[in-house]
Amino acid sequence: MALVEHKLVTTRRKHLANGAAVAAPILAVTLLAGCSSNPSDEAKPTEKPRPSPTASAPANNEGALGRQAKAALGTQSIDDSDHLFVESGLERVSDGIHAESPLPRGRSYELSVVCSGKGKVRLSVSLKSPLVQTMDCDGVPVRQRISDSPSTLRIDTSAISGASGMVAWRIDRAAK
Repeated sequence: MALVEHKLVTTRRKHLANGAAVAAPILAVTLLAGCSSNPSDEAKPTEKPRPSPTASAPANNEGALGRQAKAALGTQSIDDSDHLFVESGLERVSDGIHAESPLPRGRSYELSVVCSGKGKVRLSVSLKSPLVQTMDCDGVPVRQRISDSPSTLRIDTSAISGASGMVAWRIDRAAK
């Protein structure tokens, strides 16, 4: 019986040795791959971060829409050599424009307003005959010549339901 037990133990050892010989290269490759990976990869979450409930899609691209509006009006790079430029501004569509610009009475100016984003806004300009019109937020400027200007030019915009983006304005002296 001792001989049988010895033969059985020897057979088991032989099978374990063969299994270890096969498993060793697999284990080595696995360990090498694990050691050569970037440790920062493990720290990265596999799920995309969710936006906060207060963040909205239009707010994420306000910078791009603001640059688009400024480019449409040419206000992205105004310098002192532009002697016709008076003033300009940029606001969120949801905030609207509420500007009061003091102007010397009796001169002519050009008002340009542009909305970049989606939807429509209502534009109101206080003149002798007030200007009220609806504008698309398509990035195309609306221009209005102002002859015989009032002492204060009031410009207002308000979002029409569902509108979002950026709205910009510019006032220039009219070229003669």
